[in-house]
Amino acid sequence: MTIAWQVKHFKDLNIDELYEILKLRIDVFVVEQTCFYPDIDNIDRHKDTVHLFCYLEGNIAGYLRILAKGQSYDNYIAIGRVIVAAQARGTGLGHQLMTKALTVCQQYFPDQKIKISAQEHLENFYNKHGFERISKMYLEDNIPHIAMLLKTVN
Repeated sequence: MTIAWQVKHFKDLNIDELYEILKLRIDVFVVEQTCFYPDIDNIDRHKDTVHLFCYLEGNIAGYLRILAKGQSYDNYIAIGRVIVAAQARGTGLGHQLMTKALTVCQQYFPDQKIKISAQEHLENFYNKHGFERISKMYLEDNIPHIAMLLKTVN
């Protein structure tokens, strides 16, 4: 399984990459999870937003975005829109994506604390990457979520 990683700002994404990223996000977050919300939120194109994605067999199979302080949380950078394509689930790609994300966070936002809003059923997944739950369950777009902080800066 050869994975080709990409780290880009919005202005550096080509049209095909942008299309595939948005299609993957809509296929999973809107259609599969039957959650109707405005996925295209202007945060994607913020000058400090970092898009991390990977290709597997010629298609984007994993994606997330990293947001600078002030975009989602005042005192934390954030990782969001974490997604693995259906055909790549169960391969360990999600863990590779999060491991890569923490490295990219250090490259672009050194020594800054990281906060995420995670779907509650993925708490154990994020625990394995050093995140701890810091809130009770809350609904975000009608899906149970929890706030989590990275225990230590990697």
